[in-house]
Amino acid sequence: MSVEDFDVVVAGGGPGGSTVATLVAMRGHRVLLLEKEVFPRYQIGESLLPATVHGVCRMLGVADELAGAGFPIKRGGTFRWGARPEPWTFHFGMSAKMSGSTSHAYQVERAKFDQILLNNARSKGVVVREGCAVDEVVEDGERVTGLRYTDPGGTAREVSARFVIDASGNKSRLYSRVGGTRNYSEFFRSLALFGYFEGGKRLPAPVSGNILSVAFDSGWFWYIPLSDTLTSVGAVVRREDAEKIQGDREKALMDLIAECPMISDYLADATRVTTGKYGELRVRKDYSYQQTTFWRPGMILVGDAACFVDPVFSSGVHLATYSALLAARSINSVLAGELDEKTVLTEYEARYRREYGVFYEFLVSFYQMNVNEESYFWQAKKVTKNENTDIESFVELIGGVSSGETALTAADRIAERSAEFAAAVDRMAGGDGDDMVPMFKSQVVKQAMQEAGQVQMRAMLGEDAEPELPLFPGGLVTSPDGMKWLPYHPA
Repeated sequence: MSVEDFDVVVAGGGPGGSTVATLVAMRGHRVLLLEKEVFPRYQIGESLLPATVHGVCRMLGVADELAGAGFPIKRGGTFRWGARPEPWTFHFGMSAKMSGSTSHAYQVERAKFDQILLNNARSKGVVVREGCAVDEVVEDGERVTGLRYTDPGGTAREVSARFVIDASGNKSRLYSRVGGTRNYSEFFRSLALFGYFEGGKRLPAPVSGNILSVAFDSGWFWYIPLSDTLTSVGAVVRREDAEKIQGDREKALMDLIAECPMISDYLADATRVTTGKYGELRVRKDYSYQQTTFWRPGMILVGDAACFVDPVFSSGVHLATYSALLAARSINSVLAGELDEKTVLTEYEARYRREYGVFYEFLVSFYQMNVNEESYFWQAKKVTKNENTDIESFVELIGGVSSGETALTAADRIAERSAEFAAAVDRMAGGDGDDMVPMFKSQVVKQAMQEAGQVQMRAMLGEDAEPELPLFPGGLVTSPDGMKWLPYHPA
């Protein structure tokens, strides 16, 4: 067969794949994107974060299109979680890094959102081929040099490239080719059962577009408004309670809803959608995992192909697009002949692993706020009080080390920050409902927002952004336009 040649070939046309393809093509490089499905197509993961909307999407050039797409505005999150029976809300705008016009995100129908990003990739020069199933990588010694795929007509094709990007998600068939193993967290091993409803209630304005997360004895619910009338509703239960979602999915979901008074109330007058793309009740394994290596010469894992974390804080699209941005910077730097592959991809993996670890630690703290001692779901989450819990998996997730001493230090830090975060919520909930300052002074919140805020501000300010310091000793910094890496030279 004839072999086509590109600078970069991307497997997967979701947000991660579209983002890395676009940002590389914008530097004048030849990029091919292969997507096995034909868009628009259904996908879960509908709640965005401000760093994606005002950071990455602004760099892609689609921020204005998103603003005009009619997606519900998400100003923060509302939770019925922890010891307090009353719901509590946080607002993005209470952070100085997400104030003013950037103090919101969107709730999106992924079929529409992903189509916007893929169309934008085309308009920026990416060669996009849908209905193309990637079969295997092509190797030359230690280096990945291309992909083999099957086109819509069933013909086998081959493409060569300087870099192969696996952005094909949690069901990737390629991720194992970078080497290493996929390590699953014992802490977050859940199952989600979800569907869609018409006519559900809304939170009061101005937070009617917020995601609502409600804990109950068997787990927690997400409740995401996708339009004035359409709502995404999902129940997340621990794998030990898998029998609750076996068999008749309709009955299982209704039984779980009945267990949760707040969600029952919000859906009292609603009707489940039973036709079209939203008519199916779906089950997903929300197992958190992390690959032990994110790259090898010529190949990079992006988004869920590399790692996935519990979805309670809607970090999925953020991690996919942020890792895509990091990968694009790395590729752009190598193709420009400015930095070597090992240097930039070491930076890529360190930053992506750090961001994943921050969300992981943040979520552990958040889960430990619950004090419902009678619920097995929550008791199993109390990592620092269970000597049998595998702390080593946690340490690997946030720092890449496996010593027991480091694990114990990390566990102590989780307990400390969990208590601090819970106290911040108590102070907030005990006030007038508007004082969010304690929340944003919490170390876990500040750390989780740090890098996202930098991405957002750099996209907004460009050359006027403040000089950046390396995140790691001897590490790289971002170019003023955010599109490549630069060596750090202290003044």
